[in-house]
Amino acid sequence: MADNMVLQVEGLSFAYPECGVLERWSMALPAGLALVRGDESSGKTTLLRLLAGDLKPQAGQITLQGLNASEAPKAYAEQVFWADPRSGDLDPLTARGWLGSLPARYPLWDTAALATHTEGFTLHEHLDKPFYALSTGSKRKVLMAGALASGAPLTLIDEPIGGLDKPSVAYLARALAQMAAEPGRVVVVAHYEALPGVLWGTVVDLPG
Repeated sequence: MADNMVLQVEGLSFAYPECGVLERWSMALPAGLALVRGDESSGKTTLLRLLAGDLKPQAGQITLQGLNASEAPKAYAEQVFWADPRSGDLDPLTARGWLGSLPARYPLWDTAALATHTEGFTLHEHLDKPFYALSTGSKRKVLMAGALASGAPLTLIDEPIGGLDKPSVAYLARALAQMAAEPGRVVVVAHYEALPGVLWGTVVDLPG
C-alpha cells in the first residue's frame, strides 16, 4: 500500500456467532475525511469498533502510522479516539467532567477547538448535566465535540446526526470540512449516506 496512507487495513475478517461481517477485507486511507457507508446492519459500527480496538479481528492487520494494532495495542489505542454513542458507560459523568478528562489522554488536544465546538453545537447549557440526562442529540454533540478537539490521528465517529437539529448538522459539516486539511489525521465517519455539505476525501462502501 502507498506510503502516504495514514491507516491501512489488510485482510480483515470478523464474524459474530450468528453472522459474518467482514471477510478478508482491506482498505487504505490517507489523511482527511473518510465516509464508511452501508445499509442498516452492514457492519459500520463493528468496523469502527475493530479500528478502535474494542473488538479483535479474527484475521488481518490494522496499522496506523506504522503502529500495528495487534502488536502494540496500548500505543495504538493512544492514537485513536472512539466513544460509542450507544454505550451507557459515560452515564454517571457530566459532560464537562468527561471533556475535562480528555486532554490528559490526547497529546494533540486542542482547547481552543473545544471552545469553538461547544459554541457551534450550543452545548453550554448541557455541560453540567450527566450523560444519562442528555437527549440523544445532545449526547452525540458532546461526544463529537470531544472527538473533533482530540487531535487523535484516527478519529472515529458513528452515525453523527442521530437526534441533531438542522443548525447542528450544518455546523458539523463545517467542522468536518476543517478537519480535512489536518495533516497526518484521518477522521472516519460511519453513516448510511453522505452527509449534506461535506466533501469526502474517501468513500468506503461496505459489502452486504
